[in-house]
Order: sequence, then structure tokens, then C-alpha cells
Amino acid sequence: MKIERLAEGISLKRSVDAGTADQRKAVQDIIYDVRKSGNAALHNYTERFDGVSLEELLVSEQEIEEATAALTVEQLAIIQEAADNIRLFHEKQIRNSWITTDDTGTMLGQKLTPLDAVGVYVPGGTAAYPSSVLMNTMPAKAAGVERIVMVSPPGKDGKLTPAVLAAAKIAGVTEIYKVGGAQAIAALAYGTETIVKVDKIVGPGNIYVALAKREVFGDVAIDMIAGPSEIAVLADDSAIASEVAADLLSQAEHDARACSVLVTTSMELAEEVSAEVNKQVALLPRRDIAAASINDYGRIVVCENMVEAVGAINELAPEHLEIVTYNSLEVMAKIRHAGAIFIGRFSSEPVGDYFAGPNHVLPTNGTARFSSPLNVDDFQKKSSIIMYSETAFRQNAEKIAAFARMEGLEAHARAIESRGANKLGK
Repeated sequence: MKIERLAEGISLKRSVDAGTADQRKAVQDIIYDVRKSGNAALHNYTERFDGVSLEELLVSEQEIEEATAALTVEQLAIIQEAADNIRLFHEKQIRNSWITTDDTGTMLGQKLTPLDAVGVYVPGGTAAYPSSVLMNTMPAKAAGVERIVMVSPPGKDGKLTPAVLAAAKIAGVTEIYKVGGAQAIAALAYGTETIVKVDKIVGPGNIYVALAKREVFGDVAIDMIAGPSEIAVLADDSAIASEVAADLLSQAEHDARACSVLVTTSMELAEEVSAEVNKQVALLPRRDIAAASINDYGRIVVCENMVEAVGAINELAPEHLEIVTYNSLEVMAKIRHAGAIFIGRFSSEPVGDYFAGPNHVLPTNGTARFSSPLNVDDFQKKSSIIMYSETAFRQNAEKIAAFARMEGLEAHARAIESRGANKLGK
């Protein structure tokens, strides 16, 4: 990995992949086709892109039972325990409706209502991401969403992978469809003869999925347009080079555009980590992807002191941040911008990916400066409650009407004054 001294300004932020003109046009055409032809379009695109002709898009209960039976008792127990950890963490985020009453009798408050239906996109084909099922579904369940629809592209055998289906059953997904790509996003957003439209779409996918989510936003809500994965490790000479290198590579193997950065106050650690990365990457099954990521987007930044290092991290605003330092909790308190913060030697990033409980759907590309991990709030909406008392109305009517006239909205003012023309108290 490249080693450099901290230069003025450092940023992980890269240009957002908005896709090519051809890709955007292809996605727009697919969405139009699904809106026009419904299930027929879904079947056509599944055969064209996934190489399989399906009789039914809906995953049957029998398929789910067979998938569950295909896993070992140990595998099912691991998925269940991870789901329990994720559920417990997100249940702590639940907020309730509230009402306040003042001495005039006016009632003000906020009503929280779960979304009616949410769509969860899960990448498929040769990949299997049961963790993605759990992370996108459990906060929706905690929020009280009753209908959770999962879509995922089938494999050549016309099925979804057993681990994904088992995770969906454990997480409480209510409907599962074997369809992926931009066509799945269109079906969730606008509905077909089989798939009833949802209110929000969450979950990762390829560039076509990302472009489709961007196209349908406004007709439905979406979680985010996520970029390639990122990890930053903030370390001093207390860190162990082989462990830091392994954690950097844990994200590099995701994607050739994934970004792995070490920010350290120790040149000795920097040199050891660089050597370890070069040694370990050669041993990985996905070494070509990881090596491309490290070569193009990996770097080691050496700072004069911890104040400078923390400043660099806050400028980076990374998706994942590991802190492996003396007094790591004190260092953590100074971090302002990071999607998820992993503290100490044993808080390796994959702990959060799979098992600890906090959500692994995180802001990327510097958006941690203003965005948060996927959470229960993402699956609830808030309504304001106003029950104005007669006493408060009499006290404030003239001021409200005057405010309306400041804005040139006479009908607003007259709406207030109309109550003065009628007998109050009825």
C-alpha cells in the first residue's frame, strides 16, 4: 500500500457513479415496460438477464421449507442469533407518539405511524447475502411495518439461495419474489398483477438497481444510493499490523472500487501494515478484486499526532471506522463523522457486518457528514397533532392574521378572522 504523510485536505469522496447514458436509458426503458406490461415484462427480463424461465415469481412456502432444511442446525442457529442481536439493538431505537397540553388547554403532539409496506432488494445470482436480508428487514419489523416484500434475482436453477430464504423466514419477510435488477425495483414502486406496490425500497444492488432506485424516488421512498464500501482504521503503535491489514482487506475484497485507508501516528506501523497487506492479499480467494481495490483506492496516511489524525478522519467521514489506539474511548469522543465506529482490537469490522446488532447499511462517499445508518426511523413517518384551544385562539388570532398578511395571503388571514364573526365556544 502507498504510504504518505498527511497533506492538506484528505478525502475519500469520489464522484458518484451516475451511470452511462446507455445505462440510464436502459433503466428508464425497463421501468416503462414493467409499468406497461407488468408480470409479462418481469418474466421476459428474468429470462433475458438471469437465464431462467419461471412459471411463478412468488417463492412458495415449500421452497422456503426446503431451503431451511438444506442448512445445518449450526447455520440456522447462527442466523437466528444474529437476527436476535439485530432485533434487540433496533428495538432500543423505537420512539413513541407524544402529546403535550399547556395551561390554555391546547394539545400539541406527534403521531408516529409505521409505513404500510416496504420492499427489500437482496442481491442474488452467484452471491448469497443473508446478512443483507436481516439488516434491511429487522429495523422495519421493529418499526411495526406489517408488509415486507423481498425481491432477489434467481440462480440458474430458478431458486434463491437457501441461506437467503432462511434469513427471510427468520426475519419475518411476508412475501418473496424471484426477480431482480431494475425490473424488480419498478415492480416494487408501481406494482404488477402479482406484486402490490410498496411505500419504500431499501437494499443494495448493482448500478442498474441504483439507477432504478434513483428513477423511482419520489413515487416511493428509498434508503440511499450507496457507493462502494469504505473502511478507515485509526491506529497508533498499540495496534497489531497483521490485524489491521486483515481488516483493511475485509473491505477491499468487496469491490475493486472499495476504499481502505489507514490513518496512523506511527511510521513503523505504517510500514508493517503495508508489508502485511501485500502478503495477505496474495492468499485471498478474491485476490484480484482486493488487489485492484488496494492499488487504486488503498492508502496509508501518517500524521504527526492524534489531533491531526482525528482531524483527517473527520475530513474523510468514512463508512466504517475502526479505532485501535491507547485511550480509544477518548479518541472516539472526538470523532464527528463516521457511519459506524468500531472501538478496540476485538471490534473488527465484520463483527458489525454480521453479528453485533447495529445496522451495516451505512452512508458512503463522505455522506456520513450528514447521514445515518439505516434505522427504525427510516420505517416510520411522523404526523403533527394540533388541537388549539379557544383560549389560545382568542389570545393569538390577531397575531396569526397579521402574520398571514405579512406574507400577502389574505385568505389565510380571513380564515382566522371568520371565527371571530361566529360565536366561539360552539
